[in-house]
Amino acid sequence: MKKITLFILTALISGSVLAQYKPTDQGSSLNFTIKNFGIETGGKFTGLQGDIAFDPANPAASNFDVSIDAASVNTDNGLRDGHLRGESYFDVKNYPRIHFVSSKVSADRNGAFVVTGNLTIKKQTRVISFPFSATASNDGYLFKGIFKINRKDYDVGGTSTISNELEVSLNILTKKNQL
Repeated sequence: MKKITLFILTALISGSVLAQYKPTDQGSSLNFTIKNFGIETGGKFTGLQGDIAFDPANPAASNFDVSIDAASVNTDNGLRDGHLRGESYFDVKNYPRIHFVSSKVSADRNGAFVVTGNLTIKKQTRVISFPFSATASNDGYLFKGIFKINRKDYDVGGTSTISNELEVSLNILTKKNQL
């Protein structure tokens, strides 16, 4: 109780509390593309959860702690989706969530933001960094960004016909937390 009271008093003294947001599945998309036999294919994930503190005027105070449901992988091919949920790919039985926690948020000269943080897929965590935009939307924000990762860095899939590099495209709609 003392910690909560101290937090509230500190916020009142400083004059501001960083706005808190929740990602929503409705209006959001998290898509990926990868080459298989040299042909681009892709899919998506749902099941967004997490907490986002964001202030475009003070990006350094912002932070992201978000995850998605690994079992929600959808490539519009049931057989492939089942294979991707299996042990050699996402192993959703043992690793049900894909998780990102920011360590730094900054603004660049062009008005875009850059986030750096830890992406964990299965038992592997790697630092990633990518630019994103933030557009005010009703009582939240729409965050958009694109980044590339190497699937092998995360122990996803073995040797196969798919490329090691894939691209992830984020369009994450948030709603302000109601206190």
